[in-house]
Amino acid sequence: MIMPNNLRRQYSLHADEYRKKACEVLDSGWYILGKEVESFEQEWANYIGAKYCVGLASGLDALWISFRLLDIGKGDEVIVCSNAYIACVMGITINGATPVFVEPDQYDNIDSSLIEEKITGKTRAILAVHLYGQACDMTDIMSIAEKYNLKVVEDCAQSHGNHWKNRTVGTFGNVGCFSFYPSKGCGAFGDAGAVVTNDKELSEKFRVFRNYGSQKRYHNMIVGSNSRLDEMQAGLLRVKLSHLDEFNKERCKIADRYYTEIKNPLIQLPKIRPGADSTWHQFVVHVPEHRDALAEHLKNHDIGTLIHYPIPPHLSEAYAYLGYKKGDFPIAEKYADEVLSLPIYNGMTEQEQKLVIQTINNFMRK
Repeated sequence: MIMPNNLRRQYSLHADEYRKKACEVLDSGWYILGKEVESFEQEWANYIGAKYCVGLASGLDALWISFRLLDIGKGDEVIVCSNAYIACVMGITINGATPVFVEPDQYDNIDSSLIEEKITGKTRAILAVHLYGQACDMTDIMSIAEKYNLKVVEDCAQSHGNHWKNRTVGTFGNVGCFSFYPSKGCGAFGDAGAVVTNDKELSEKFRVFRNYGSQKRYHNMIVGSNSRLDEMQAGLLRVKLSHLDEFNKERCKIADRYYTEIKNPLIQLPKIRPGADSTWHQFVVHVPEHRDALAEHLKNHDIGTLIHYPIPPHLSEAYAYLGYKKGDFPIAEKYADEVLSLPIYNGMTEQEQKLVIQTINNFMRK
């Protein structure tokens, strides 16, 4: 069986290093906010090209705490792409703010040309979601933000080390939010997240907030949260980070082969925005007709696929209270009906890649 993502393969590439680091952490006797977290924060900030990094418990925490500390809440609006993963929207609504959806472009990310028409007197921020490992047009987004004095939060959960015009994503806005969920490019072995920023004062606010609102034990300055990246995950992430460039290069090599060898007119290969690169968190094709039939065809040949994402946030039960209905965001809805994520993972063999390509090329409409 060829899985959509095989985490064990990536682990096996450097298993001895992970085991060694895990034992180091266990033997240290220090498991919360120690040297591993401090070292990872510095190393991740350096890798991304930001001044400060603060480790958190998850990518969702990175999002909602960012909006909380940027003082965005009830009565405020935040612009976000209509085809984003629902966690992006949760980061907004947990604080009582209202998501304002903008349709995606041909690159599966927010169409920056449609943002301005959605800005109102209540708009406080833009959430730029770099979906699938693709970069948004951050030149346009930052220009709009400056024009209207808006905050910018970047969701880089699926974009660990890709760029917009040779600058790493996560460094454009006020805050860059990262998830280290195991399937991500630099994935932990459990839940983990982080934020990066060039604002020293804001970074200190994150450090206080993540630790029950305290800078010194039992001296609670504010009502905060328990959202700490733990020592074990930080240590294992340090190992992962030391290999992240090689992981990304391998995924790019697989993606290049897909581009070169998939030759089926029913399949639309992903488009890369000029000025951007991709880390290929997912290789998402569009199949305007017969998507489900293709998925079943691949399944019958022991090839797994995923759909990112089958239900746009505005149609989810969780956001029924926003009052949207089917047809309100037709592009996002169309994408939900036609996207299919093909297998791509570190350690994927050439024979497995060949089988995926051949099986797709042999698919015909019925």
